[in-house]
Order: sequence, then structure tokens, then C-alpha cells
Amino acid sequence: MNPEEKKPIKVAILDLYEGVPNQGMRCIREILNQYGEANHLDLQWDEFEVRQKLEIPEVSEYDIFISSGGPGSPLDSEGSEWEKKYFDWLNALQNRNADTLNQQKKFAFFICHSFQLICRYYKLAVVSKRKSTSFGVFPMHVLDAGINENIFEGLDDPFYAVDSRDYQVTSPNYAQLAALRSSILCIEKERPHIPLERAIMAVRFNDYMVGTQFHPEADAIGMSMYLQQDDKKKSVIEAYGEAKWASMIEQLNDPDKILWTYAHVLPNFLNHSIEHLQAVVL
Repeated sequence: MNPEEKKPIKVAILDLYEGVPNQGMRCIREILNQYGEANHLDLQWDEFEVRQKLEIPEVSEYDIFISSGGPGSPLDSEGSEWEKKYFDWLNALQNRNADTLNQQKKFAFFICHSFQLICRYYKLAVVSKRKSTSFGVFPMHVLDAGINENIFEGLDDPFYAVDSRDYQVTSPNYAQLAALRSSILCIEKERPHIPLERAIMAVRFNDYMVGTQFHPEADAIGMSMYLQQDDKKKSVIEAYGEAKWASMIEQLNDPDKILWTYAHVLPNFLNHSIEHLQAVVL
């Protein structure tokens, strides 16, 4: 089949940033752009403003879903109108994939805030506020279930990722994980001097849904330029200190760290999803 004859691949981006300026949406768009061009694919996407406009994609109209990070508490939104619509979409996605008559499954990736919402909704672990904000480039330690995980293909153990959050997912509910056939893929850095449980940083929810509490979409070059803008540099230094700012700039420019994670996690997810889609079509 010639590239021109291939069916367009439709992606829905669920924007949970609530209108707050961010780098996440730009990075997701850039990854999709780069992936489509590199693989000669007709990759099309639409964006849905979930929290402000209550926009939700129709499951039947898209092949792949990417749900973004976002500001605020993943706890305080419980019972809100937008969250009800979001979980209705999630259930529709689950039901579609569970239907054995539907051979063409739908794939979804959940980032940070979205990841925390899904963990809370499925009661897979405890979602709570951190004692302090986690902000920086940190190592992610792969667990046994993550060794052969397709989104980690090509990554080392540990690998490095951008972490930016005020909340955390900890204390896994192993009975619920087993019941849903979900698995914890990696956890946060070891901190021997801090007597606190290490957070869950990625979960394979099922064969078609996966998520990370870190930001795999973080574009090292773009983020480095962003953090070096005078106003952004000033705000980071005021909040976290100059040493933290300098450390982030150094690690963002390290080809073995964020550049490597950016080039692998979401592209690996797209590879796996599109291979399935094309196999079913053929």
C-alpha cells in the first residue's frame, strides 16, 4: 500500500489545561507533527477543551487519544460537570475496546493530571497533595512490569523525565490493579534521606490505555529556551532557587536525558497504536 493510499489516522487531544498558558500542548502538537512527517503518515488531530468548554471527543471518530496534564487539584474536581463528561468518555472508550465485535481498538495515553484522575477513578492508588512541589528533571526507575513495556523501548533504567506536580499517586491498591489487569511500570527516584513512599510514575491500565505522571512530551530545546526567558527564569529562581534553575537547563540539554525520553515514550506509543490500526485495516 502506498503512503498516499493509507487511511488517515485521527488523533484527539484532550486539553485539560483550563486555558492556563503551558508548554504541554505545544509539545504534543510538535510530536504529532514530527511523527507524521517522519513516517509519511496522514496524521490528523483535533483538540478538545475539556474543563472550560466541556468539549469531549466522540470515541467512534478517532483512533488515538492523548489526554494532557493540567493545573490544579485532581481531587477538587470530583463531581464537577466537566469531570463527569470526561469519565463518560472514558467509559465509552472502555466499552468500545471491550466489545469483541470491534477489532479496531482505540488507544489512549494519559499525562500527569489526566493520569492522576484515572488512578483516582479506578481506585488504583491514593492520590494526595505533596508536601512540596516536585519540579525538575528526575530519574524514573523501571519495575519488572516495565521491562518489556512498549512505551519504554529504547530507554535505560533509570531514564530521565520532566516532573512538575503538586500532587502524587502512591499506596497502590494491588487487589484493584490485579482485578483490572493493570500494572505499575515505574516509580520516582530513590530518596534514602527522605522517609516518604516513592510515587507511582507510570501505569499500564490495560492493553489499550497507558499513562505517566511525568511529562514525556517535554521538548528539551523548547523548554530550555522557555526557562531562559527573563520572566520565566526569575519566577523559577524565586520559587525553587538558582541552583534548581541551572540544574534544569543543564539536564534539558543532555542528549541522554530529556531529549532521549522525548524521542521515545510518546513515539513508541504511537508506533504500537498505529501498527495495530494498520494491521486491522490490512
